Amino acid sequence: MHGEPALPPGFAALPYVNPDAPKGGRIVFGVQGTFDTLNPFAVRGIAAQGVAPPTALVFQGLMARSFDEPFSLYGLVAETIETPDDRSWVQFRLNPKARFSDGVPVTAADVLFTFNLLKEKGKPNFRSWYGKVAKAEAPDDRTVRFDLAGADDRELPLILALMPVFARHAMNPETFEQTNLAPPVGTGPYVVAAVKPGESVTYRRNPDYWARDLPIARGLHNADEIRFDYFRDANSLFEAFKGGLYDVRAEDSPTRWVGGYDFPAVRDGRVVKDPVAVHTPKGMNALVFNTRRPLFADVRVREALGLLFDFDWVNRNLFAGVYRRTTSYFEGSDLASTGRPASDAERSLLARFPGAVRSDILDGRWAPAQADGSGRDREQARRALALLEEAGYVLRDGALRDRRTGEPFSFEFVSASRVQERLALNFAQALRRIGVDMRVRLVDDVQYWRRLTAFDFDMIQFTWGASPSPGNEQYGRWGSRSADRSGSLNYAGARSPAIDALIEAMLSARERPDFVDATRALDRVLLSQFYVVPLFNQPEQWIAHTAAVKRPERASLFGFLPETLWRESP
Repeated sequence: MHGEPALPPGFAALPYVNPDAPKGGRIVFGVQGTFDTLNPFAVRGIAAQGVAPPTALVFQGLMARSFDEPFSLYGLVAETIETPDDRSWVQFRLNPKARFSDGVPVTAADVLFTFNLLKEKGKPNFRSWYGKVAKAEAPDDRTVRFDLAGADDRELPLILALMPVFARHAMNPETFEQTNLAPPVGTGPYVVAAVKPGESVTYRRNPDYWARDLPIARGLHNADEIRFDYFRDANSLFEAFKGGLYDVRAEDSPTRWVGGYDFPAVRDGRVVKDPVAVHTPKGMNALVFNTRRPLFADVRVREALGLLFDFDWVNRNLFAGVYRRTTSYFEGSDLASTGRPASDAERSLLARFPGAVRSDILDGRWAPAQADGSGRDREQARRALALLEEAGYVLRDGALRDRRTGEPFSFEFVSASRVQERLALNFAQALRRIGVDMRVRLVDDVQYWRRLTAFDFDMIQFTWGASPSPGNEQYGRWGSRSADRSGSLNYAGARSPAIDALIEAMLSARERPDFVDATRALDRVLLSQFYVVPLFNQPEQWIAHTAAVKRPERASLFGFLPETLWRESP
């Protein structure tokens, strides 16, 4: 994306793998929830784990990421890539060895078939990205060329390079949007061996995988069999791990990580706790306001409610004190705007949008509200009520009411887990102190995602992950066009010309400093709109696994990667 790839031509293997890792055995992962489709590229359904990136067992892209670099790609299905300095077009030359799992060669016609199908019927992000392409053609059976004239998007060649390749002879476009549990045909290292609907998916390593000797694949995908077992709730998922029913667990509960791993398998060494450092942005884990709701249309209301979140109390009493407060959408990286004044370049980018960024955020003086840790901070409550009064609400008879209509301030929080529910109940208790009625509703996984897809909620807890090189995905999270696009990640309903322009500036940046300025400016606009109540982040990834499962000593820039694991023979 910026600069040159770190690895030289002819590199032997990625720096974070064990190129000599033994092959064989089975590795089982546990997943909370369910699934009803093996097609992760369509809007409908809940896709099974493992089919597509980031795990990418069945479908892989034209090129593959190095997870040791912010955004560099190396050849996979595509043997070479050509693009001019202005990136007005990109051309891929396919590897002549590339094969689908059924042995059929991969051709340019398959790539065009995939492109057109995702552009027409894929998830909103595919439709948005691929809609920027002026023309797609195949000069010959191994070459695909995309005309990007007018897109003004320097990331687009890389987005296209990550496109999976569908087998034209094995996929029916007419049924693409339907949920489907038929084993798909892809170019990846595994095939679907067994499916128990809603319960488990088993993948078997393809002994004829065409790319197994490529440097980009060496040391990856070492198990002969990978299985994902599904559990309905967090408690049953953890109990299954304690009972040895699966091998690898990414822990998301700090209290469980601190005090819940004193069970026999840990004490006798059959299970190991193996925390992994992460050097990428932490992302934004937050309570999200749905600004499509009139109740949350006023930024003063959103800011006011956020003042009632007492991070110190919550962290100490609910999470064993292990979290850190999140202050930026790009927390933990040089892309974060908090704590530093805007540069001249940032101010220039923002000059077209007066009022889009508050002065304290522009000057780097703002931080999320710091309560006194008592859980009953009176000063924060007074500040919140003052803002709410400015927005037209008044506290009357113990309830916050609309001054004009007398309607009480009441809304619903939709929760997907007991952990979310516990946090939401604490927040609801804090809001009751200023007369706000927040009802907490716990729903099952299927209903939760259906409601999110349709934006049918008032408030949720959600985490937007972050990479060292954010780009087009920001349109799907914050772009105006995605606000009403079913299935997008713009859960807040953001609609802002400033946001749209700054995402464009990120994508058109040619050098890293320009990219950083544009991203920090975007961060300032998002913070100024108070779309969310920022929560917290983990200082590291909490991983536990059976002792027989091993990982390389050196983790990637992105941290833990399941595809680098292997199983030692007894």
